[in-house]
Amino acid sequence: MTPRKEHRYTVADIEALPEGERAELIDGKMYLMASPTLDHQNILVWLSGEIFNYIRAHKGNCRVVPAPFGVYIKKDEHNFFEPDISVICDKDKLDQKGCHGAPDWVIEIVSPSSRRMDYRLKLPVYREAGVREYWIVDYHKKMISVHFLQNPDAPLTYGFYDIIKPGIYEDFEIDFSQLLEYLR
Repeated sequence: MTPRKEHRYTVADIEALPEGERAELIDGKMYLMASPTLDHQNILVWLSGEIFNYIRAHKGNCRVVPAPFGVYIKKDEHNFFEPDISVICDKDKLDQKGCHGAPDWVIEIVSPSSRRMDYRLKLPVYREAGVREYWIVDYHKKMISVHFLQNPDAPLTYGFYDIIKPGIYEDFEIDFSQLLEYLR
């Protein structure tokens, strides 16, 4: 992601981008988004499917929404994200344009161009906005960082052979070794 020239951008600027061009805003700074790779998209599809299947099987009320989907994270005109995966349990936050406020669970899949955004810039915004759980899936390092954002402790770090239990669900586990099988 590359920041655009110094100017305080708004959501209106994002909405005015040419068709197919995507960007995110953090406190009025615009960051253009690169097209995702095949590995990125395969991880996105697999994880979204795992979460969707769990929610559906348990007749849950939450929605899992993959990118591109807008999150008006601070409910202002200077902050706009497109997380790779958003899980939203309060349907009143949703409309056809996106999610207005913090999703309950956000997953970002790291790409070379998004590394700084995912690890450094978005984390404090997600924490401040009230996201409960933030996962960073790093395919190149074969690691998953799990941040429980109401807890100030360091993130939990897992490998792609681990089973991870999302904190927002009592009895849900994701076996990342199955993801490796899927990616082969």
